[in-house]
Amino acid sequence: MTAASPPFTTVIGLEVHVQLQTKTKLFCGCVTTFGSPPNTQVCPTCLGLPGSLPVMNRCAFELALRAALALNCKIAAFTKWDRKNYFYPDLPKGYQISQFDLPFSYDGHLEVSDPKGAFEPRRVGIIRVHLEEDAGKSMHDEAAGTADSRIDLNRTGTPLCEIVTQPDIRSPQEARAWLNELKLLLVYLGVSDCNMQEGSLRVDANVNLHIPQDDGRIAKTPIVEIKNMNSFRSVERALAYEAERQWGEWQATAAELGSMPKQTRGWDDAAGITRGQRHKEESSDYRYFPEPDLVPVTVTDDQVAAIRASMGEPPAVLRQTLESRWEISAYDADVLVNQGKELVGYFEELATLVGEGKAASNWMQQDVLRCLNERGGAIADFPVRPTAVADIIGRIKQGDFDTSRGREIFAEVLETGKPVADVVAGMGIAAVDDSELKALCAELISANPKIVADVQGGKEQAAGGLIGQAKKKNPNVNPGKVRAMVLELIRSMS
Repeated sequence: MTAASPPFTTVIGLEVHVQLQTKTKLFCGCVTTFGSPPNTQVCPTCLGLPGSLPVMNRCAFELALRAALALNCKIAAFTKWDRKNYFYPDLPKGYQISQFDLPFSYDGHLEVSDPKGAFEPRRVGIIRVHLEEDAGKSMHDEAAGTADSRIDLNRTGTPLCEIVTQPDIRSPQEARAWLNELKLLLVYLGVSDCNMQEGSLRVDANVNLHIPQDDGRIAKTPIVEIKNMNSFRSVERALAYEAERQWGEWQATAAELGSMPKQTRGWDDAAGITRGQRHKEESSDYRYFPEPDLVPVTVTDDQVAAIRASMGEPPAVLRQTLESRWEISAYDADVLVNQGKELVGYFEELATLVGEGKAASNWMQQDVLRCLNERGGAIADFPVRPTAVADIIGRIKQGDFDTSRGREIFAEVLETGKPVADVVAGMGIAAVDDSELKALCAELISANPKIVADVQGGKEQAAGGLIGQAKKKNPNVNPGKVRAMVLELIRSMS
């Protein structure tokens, strides 16, 4: 039984701020290292002191170009900087250097799908990707029972890439999946580490409802912008809550888009609700004007081509490559790619050694990934290398032991760091030749006439009783070979 569809369509657009992976800030030489003592990574330029002048960080601009190209954006040949004026305690200059009417890229898209089919594939349009500097951070000491606030300006001037989508997303689940795909893409490109805990990726969501009316008209609720979401799960929960809140408000007031100013609401993760904060400013409120201390930037076709050539395969293309090259399912390719480039490299090395993708993928998901998650750390530091896993898979294929025994060997290699051959010898595992196996099976058949009768009567699953007995007599036998051998011998008795 499936839940009934809601009487409305949820319409979602996202604004994502991504901190670029540079060593220094956007317009000065201050470092961008996270975790330093407050107000130790500042200078006259990022503090906006009189007489200081900004100088653009070329690396930041190139990283932003890389992101825009991966998001299928058009690149402007000419772009400029603008001052966005507003007055917050954590903005020491009283303005932010950003881009207004001439962003460096626009009109892109990023597709998202779900291998499990929870929603239809969705192409989400990108209105613009532009560069801007970050503000500082206000810290409110409310937990201590005081009204004290402190300001840390270390983050001021850090390069941000702002990605603004079209309102093309239609469910909280889609929004979370799209953000995961965006994060994966940016990490693959080396554009950002996208660490939300350190503020490297921040999301604001715009949401309203489209409600069909009896006369065929579509009523649209006022747009709300949601802030303060510190994880993709929080984004999903906040959007789900806000959709229901707006539906309840519509039923009570019938208020429509344009009847009131756009509202900003904050997400309270502990309470699971959004709370009203303020009415949203319009662009005119920021009094944008061209930044007088920075020259415009021009981008040539050769520069775009060079950056495009250095990008490598994005995750969406890499999934298709793995599916076709190694004949694995879309789900398997998605699991592998979502773990990062280094793990994909491990898988491809393993698949090449084994000579097929499916067995390599199964061992990656059921054993390598499981142990990696339990132990923590990166795949580059994982003690069991692809050569060892391939050795185990190869021995299973040639019948030296079964998969269950292979997993015991894998665990011992992981624990001790010994070569597979040494672990096999130490565990007393030896291949059982066909003549020895045949003699053992004949002995078991002779000692178990009831099982023989059941198999002859059509109950082949009864042969399983002989496999356990065979393992007790010789732990090295391969259960699959035992089953095949006893069935063959019983059939020959008929």
